[in-house]
Amino acid sequence: MAKSERDHLRAEFVSRAGWGDAGERLLAGDASFRKYFRLSRPRGSAVVMDAPPPQEDVRPFVQIGRHLIGLGLSAPEIIAEDVEHGFLLLEDFGDDTYAQVLKAGGDEGELYSRATDVLVTLYRAGERSLLPGLGAYTGDALIEAALLLPEWYLPEATGKPTPPEEIECYTAAWHQCLAALPPMTETLLLRDYHKDNLLWLPARPGVRACGLLDFQDAQRGHPSYDLVSLIEDARRDVAPAVQAACLDRYIGEAGIADAAGFRTGFALMAAQRHARIIGVFVRLLRRDGKPDYLQYLPRVWRMFERSLQHEALSPLRAWVDRLLPPELRRIGATS
Repeated sequence: MAKSERDHLRAEFVSRAGWGDAGERLLAGDASFRKYFRLSRPRGSAVVMDAPPPQEDVRPFVQIGRHLIGLGLSAPEIIAEDVEHGFLLLEDFGDDTYAQVLKAGGDEGELYSRATDVLVTLYRAGERSLLPGLGAYTGDALIEAALLLPEWYLPEATGKPTPPEEIECYTAAWHQCLAALPPMTETLLLRDYHKDNLLWLPARPGVRACGLLDFQDAQRGHPSYDLVSLIEDARRDVAPAVQAACLDRYIGEAGIADAAGFRTGFALMAAQRHARIIGVFVRLLRRDGKPDYLQYLPRVWRMFERSLQHEALSPLRAWVDRLLPPELRRIGATS
């Protein structure tokens, strides 16, 4: 097959980086325009991130990756970069994602403990964890993201558009809920912190055994958000004992003085994330023609319903019970 202009640009970048003698194979693409290629030669391997401008910008990955390494965490070392053309040559963490290791029978408790310790490290770093110019995933930004529930899921469930006044009621309910959020130190949020973006690196000590990927969209916000992402995973049931242990571990190791307040924040972040994801999965179906995600909806609804039982979420629970009674929560395959 003839090589594209992009292929030629990538080959030139690889050659300039001193890897022109390596074999190349496509590793994966993701939901963005990015693609990843593994370079292999007898003395080692590396990974090329191919992120074509203007759709993609590698600078946040570079900045945040080096920041995470500076905090003592395992982000891939950046071996070479061509920011103008959207190429990075990265340290190769291998293929042992948490998803693969768990599928092969890996120790769930150990894996999730190490991933929790990464989040503890970020919390303990305090202001040092926050880079200048980071966006805030708080307040109105949380509500805007959660609007995907009434904007996409509710019309799918009812067969008719959501009335504007009900969108307003939903937004007002969220404002009430977030007003009950106890004050808590903000920390760096990696935003997509789950089994598919974590690598198991058991040869590394302590917290560095958990390798980090896909952190370029990092923001600042409530410290429980990434813990929700980790232990209330839309695509995998985490054992209840492991969930409880990770929550307790975070509160204890991070030295959270207001444990009850942190748990309230956890419930609020869980409800926000699950509401957003329920909407995202329907949007993927209707806008993008991707029905596969519907199989996860029953799991996400179970977690959403559980989070809504917290007293701080009673305004949102009332809206959901009124507009989305149980018979409208069952779109998609059984999970």
